[in-house]
Amino acid sequence: MRKGQGSVTDAAAWGASRIGMALPMVLATAQKFALAVEAAASIGELGDLIDAITREMGFRYFALAHHVDIARSAQPAIRIHNYPPEWEAYFDAEGLGRSDPVHRASHLRNLGFPWTMLGELIDLTRRDREIIARSKCVGLADGYTVPAHIPGESEGSCSFATAAGRTYRTEWLPLAQFVGAAAFAAARRLAGVRPIDSNRPHLSDRQRDCIYWAARGKSDWETSQILGIGHDTAIQHMKEARRRYGVINRTQLAIHALYDGALTFTDALKR
Repeated sequence: MRKGQGSVTDAAAWGASRIGMALPMVLATAQKFALAVEAAASIGELGDLIDAITREMGFRYFALAHHVDIARSAQPAIRIHNYPPEWEAYFDAEGLGRSDPVHRASHLRNLGFPWTMLGELIDLTRRDREIIARSKCVGLADGYTVPAHIPGESEGSCSFATAAGRTYRTEWLPLAQFVGAAAFAAARRLAGVRPIDSNRPHLSDRQRDCIYWAARGKSDWETSQILGIGHDTAIQHMKEARRRYGVINRTQLAIHALYDGALTFTDALKR
């Protein structure tokens, strides 16, 4: 066998598989959906688009939401779904926005997962099993969830569920991953969640460098030594950064920088 022949053979076999053969259709459908949600002018219109593609993928229900108690959320939150009314009533009465097992499992993933994996991702409690059993009773037989993690916001997800007696098409799961991510982005835009602020503070490179080291617990003097600048210069950079954000201490400054994306959580963690 020539070098590399095995991988070529494997690729050819994959291309001839059900998933490989479905790929062109998945890509075409994804592109069509992306254009449609980008043009959507309302949450209602977006919901109709998600409902239509949910059925096309072999699912019956969808739910796109932030993982909060919608009625009591202190910040703008999204929930769009076509789940059975009895499930919505139960979900809200039990306050499951933050404790639902599917939601909790999605906090541990950045890739979509089938609900059959729940027991591998989290320790299912007796209460969790009761919730899962209740969901099946109202017709949510099986499903697939796509997590949505936006720093500075509540966790969220987009879930797709089958009706009792139906199975989804596994070759369409890559499309479900894309649909979930694209739909959540469109929902944030239409709901006005954290819109881009053209007036947000702009930090200089040196100001960001100083905040980075401050977030990692360094004093202004230590930061000046690391960056090779004067102590007074480091102090001035931090003072100007606080002024731009309108905050009075280093902790508030780091939080604002994280929220705006000037820093990442990895930046702020000591390694």
